[in-house]
Amino acid sequence: MKSWLLISTAVLAFSTGAAQADYTLHILHINDFHSRVEPINSYDSTCDAETDAKGECFGGVARLASKINELRDQLQADGQNVVVLDAGDQYQGSLFYTTYKGTDTVEFMNAIGFDAMAVGNHEFDDGPAGLKLLAEGVNFPVISGNLDLSQSPELKGVVGDTLTLDVGGQKIGIVSALAMDTPETSSPGANVIFQDDLESLKGDVQSLTDEGVNKIIALTHEGYRRDQRIAAEVAGLDAVVGGHSHTLLGDMEGAEGPYPTMVKGPDGAEVPVVTAYAYSKYLGHLVLTWDDAGNLIKAEGSPILLDASVTPDARIAARVKEMAAPIEELKQKRIAEIAAPIDAARENCRQRECEMGVVAADAMLARVQDQGISIAIANGGGLRASIAAGPVTMGDVLTVLPFQNTLSTFQLKGSDIVAALENGASQYEDAAGRFAQVAGLKYTVDPKAPSGARISDVMVRQDQQWVPIDRNATYGVVSNNYMRAGGDGYKVFATNGMNAYDFGPDLADVLADYLSKQGPGFAPKLNGRITVK
Repeated sequence: MKSWLLISTAVLAFSTGAAQADYTLHILHINDFHSRVEPINSYDSTCDAETDAKGECFGGVARLASKINELRDQLQADGQNVVVLDAGDQYQGSLFYTTYKGTDTVEFMNAIGFDAMAVGNHEFDDGPAGLKLLAEGVNFPVISGNLDLSQSPELKGVVGDTLTLDVGGQKIGIVSALAMDTPETSSPGANVIFQDDLESLKGDVQSLTDEGVNKIIALTHEGYRRDQRIAAEVAGLDAVVGGHSHTLLGDMEGAEGPYPTMVKGPDGAEVPVVTAYAYSKYLGHLVLTWDDAGNLIKAEGSPILLDASVTPDARIAARVKEMAAPIEELKQKRIAEIAAPIDAARENCRQRECEMGVVAADAMLARVQDQGISIAIANGGGLRASIAAGPVTMGDVLTVLPFQNTLSTFQLKGSDIVAALENGASQYEDAAGRFAQVAGLKYTVDPKAPSGARISDVMVRQDQQWVPIDRNATYGVVSNNYMRAGGDGYKVFATNGMNAYDFGPDLADVLADYLSKQGPGFAPKLNGRITVK
């Protein structure tokens, strides 16, 4: 097991806010930043100058840095203990990542001064080499305990298992785990071996405990539901700080649970679970207090909204502007105008028919329908942002579809199409990105049914009529090259797809071209393609 022992730069003073024997730690945390280097709008897309001038933007790395520095400095001045953590997925989601491929991430994370980061699945989007650039470039540990990297020449010895921070004279142990379906959602390659997350965490907690560490935090990239199971099953954890599911916790409208969410651990103690939405919109602030024996006696805190009341750090904002200059021309290219917003909210596109799913699938099908293709299947998780009404720029479209995936066409039997839809619904309860948005196809999903038996009433468009799918017939299908290669669990596309062509145009160009042809009166419409029981 590779571990790290660091002296935290956050603070080296005992807490003065609690009783003499008690120890309090402030955890400032983010997750799923997804390259939102510039501020975002209410749709989680890059904010334009006009909206920013109105004070209606959120987040961005300069605002994030400002709030972290403000809180850290204030807490330090009060003699408090602070660590700054990132629960993964810095990569992928804007033109900054498309352009700089992580070098910007390294620069800004070092400028902020994180203490540790968990590996997210999207850190593998450019293979192990992309993660290596990040892990070697930052001046703090990047860890993930359930990865066996012994066969990976790029990552062996670069990414660690566990971490021990010395904060205010106390050892803070950090263990970590990454979602085990990452080989299906990103590109770690064959040399990165995924181990069972629960067993890995149990072993790492035990190792730290054997070393005399009695304050242990799990920094994970697995999602809110899985984090609650980790808290319930892994003995010895004092808190779980997670990411991956983009879950909003707190007492605000739309929150999925309280911050922190308390879960009874295997030894009967309550374990706090926290996460802080995504895209730099919130900064999590968890406050933990232990007694002298190392028992957690209090957990409190809340996520902090990074709105216009937070003044961006001037130095970092200037650097962001400098780095944005080469890509500004492309971003500002106007390609269409729409009469109503196109919604791509995560909770919609991953569990039901959504507007962006309809538009994207229609765009894909329109591009190739003269090639004998009648069905489009897109993964809801590939749709990364909504688009506001009004002028649409290429930057808007690239924020929706940032992965540089290409159009793939192939033939598939009806039975395999049904199997693909079952895969799309197989992790419905987790709002997984594999959920299928479609065109030329209708289906019903029953989330309460067992995985593998959730899809029914599959209909296809034939001669302007809807007819039941013929499981023995062969259909022309369009998707993207990521799914066609088996990504997001669509192995049936890779194994059974016939006459495949995976090198079509970039999906962003396909969507941009489609929107440009619709005219300024265009508004998205849901039309019953997906029925949820």
